[in-house]
Amino acid sequence: MSRFSAIVPFVFLFTLLLSLCAPSCSVPESEYLQTQCLRVPVSEFVGSMGTTLRFIEDVVSTILKFGKFFRDFRLTNAVSDCLDLLDLSAEELRWAISASQNPKGSKHNSTGDLSYDLRTWLSAALVNQDTCLDGFEGTSSILKSLIAGGLNRITSMVHELLVQVDSNTKSRSPGNTLSGTNRDKNGEFPAWVKHEDRKLLVVNGVTPDAIVAADGTGNFTKIMDAVEAVPDYSMRRFIIYVKKGVYNEYVEIKKKKWNIMMVGDGIVMTVITGNHNFIDGWTTFRSATIAVNGRGFIARDITFENTAGPEKHQAVALRCDSDLSVFYRCEFKGYQDTLYTHTMRQFYRECRVSGTVDFIFGDGTVVFQNCQILAKKGLPNQKNTITAQGRKDPYQPTGYSIQFCNISADTDLLPYVNSTDTYLGRPWKNDSRSVFMENYMSDAINPKGWLEWNGNLYLDTLYYAEYSNYGPGAVLKNRVRWPGFHILNTTAEASNFTVAQFIEGNLWLPATGVSYTAGLQE
Repeated sequence: MSRFSAIVPFVFLFTLLLSLCAPSCSVPESEYLQTQCLRVPVSEFVGSMGTTLRFIEDVVSTILKFGKFFRDFRLTNAVSDCLDLLDLSAEELRWAISASQNPKGSKHNSTGDLSYDLRTWLSAALVNQDTCLDGFEGTSSILKSLIAGGLNRITSMVHELLVQVDSNTKSRSPGNTLSGTNRDKNGEFPAWVKHEDRKLLVVNGVTPDAIVAADGTGNFTKIMDAVEAVPDYSMRRFIIYVKKGVYNEYVEIKKKKWNIMMVGDGIVMTVITGNHNFIDGWTTFRSATIAVNGRGFIARDITFENTAGPEKHQAVALRCDSDLSVFYRCEFKGYQDTLYTHTMRQFYRECRVSGTVDFIFGDGTVVFQNCQILAKKGLPNQKNTITAQGRKDPYQPTGYSIQFCNISADTDLLPYVNSTDTYLGRPWKNDSRSVFMENYMSDAINPKGWLEWNGNLYLDTLYYAEYSNYGPGAVLKNRVRWPGFHILNTTAEASNFTVAQFIEGNLWLPATGVSYTAGLQE
């Protein structure tokens, strides 16, 4: 059976979106969707997505037909990447179709801002084809040229869909100053907090559904075995407790595994480790020690690492495509390409991320708060770049917002700070977007702040910004003078990149039980 013949069960396809319209709204659903979210009739929008889905199936058929003739290890990985990525694109389009046909659907696994949800899912579907093509780097295969036209056509079709979604609609969320207990003004839990999740907000500790223990004292000794035991499309939180220990395994949380919460004993105690890397034949996408696709993933008190080292080039510790995912008190250890925030909305709180080249990269819509971001010592004469954000289309809502973080040198780099340049980021794609707000920056940061990718490429179209940072590395006097670089001087400008506005955090973070600051420092 083709992986594309399996359709998400009807009950789940129609339980994705909150209604943006109040219960008393008298506007018909189709008219409301068209006037508030779309620039074209609903039928035209849904029809175009159906056409795109069918074209994806055609490209998949081509890959399956010709991919079997290539037995090279790297090529085999690239083919597997493409099949998985096109499967994700198809799934994301199905979410958008369901939401468009039933905009007053129930409240599971969405923010309630219909325009934002549609743009997020279509943005992810836009990115996947590029990642597929990237997997052929280092090969001389004719397969890439055989399928490139079809992949580019899919990207073009998704772009046209993205343009049809109105990006001016605003969230119905509370104001951007909400913080603390994350309850509403009457002290009650917001309506979007599911009943079964409220216990996580008020009870210390958790009651796990599965216990993983390397020493045999749990239900499982392997994390992957526990993940496979999670019900598909679970609407309740499934909690996996991973006891202290070092777990040398590769974990993949597939798209059907929704609402998993993985809890460890602390970043020093619970470690998931691997060493897949580009030099040894793995694609960047496939090199991840842990890869998360299922929606609503939460991780707490765990270290994810890739030990391949700087000489092995791209080597991912964690890759995330999980929409509305949260990482709390986690560590991500690696060198080049440590943390791959590939797509979707993600939130990182009180985490520690270390690496060398582009060690936070991808095209998700991501906020980091109260994290340690640490540059390491890499190869001789190598420059460190913290971010390589991959936004390629101005209609995408994606980008990085890094707030209240400590941006410094890791212990191995401290003796070499004066001879190793570390930059806040470089533009991987043409509309790369990264914003640093209210962070401490040590003297490890080069006075220029930012690094070119290739000469003047993308310097006009990128959006990089800084707001109210402090420390010796935050001095703005010698910063780059690119057209796309901005020094934000007002709270109105900076507020666009807060949790409340950038990832609509007030609509979904309360249900996770993780503390956050919705706005700027008062």
